Amino acid sequence: MTTVAATADLYSCLRYEDAPAAIEWLERAFGFQPGLVVPGDDGSVVHAQMSFGTGGIMLGSIRDDQVGVSTPRALGGSTQSVYAIVDDADAHYARAREAGAEIVRELADQDYGSREYSARDPEGHLWTFGTYRPSVTT
Repeated sequence: MTTVAATADLYSCLRYEDAPAAIEWLERAFGFQPGLVVPGDDGSVVHAQMSFGTGGIMLGSIRDDQVGVSTPRALGGSTQSVYAIVDDADAHYARAREAGAEIVRELADQDYGSREYSARDPEGHLWTFGTYRPSVTT
């Protein structure tokens, strides 16, 4: 594994009841690449980083702390979702479906030029994968 400086300036941070299983599933189903994993003394994950293209996510195990982050399943719904850019939405969709992702919006072409779908991971986090690349003003 080669480590390089991050090129993205924004990362989603997620918590999971079973973070070790989530790391494995996100790699298998969605193609994230595991990076740094800081294990806790009790089998939890204190902090982990996974890359995806030029960006990535940070994640860890649910814990009782000042942040108070939970999983969508525990809360009964999502308040946000993660959008990830893929070059081949059809292949990504097939991979996710094969791995058991809960597809909540089928793969389709959008009016704004994207081909995309939405899925939930095993703990209910909502993900959209599509070909749309937003413009960024700097």
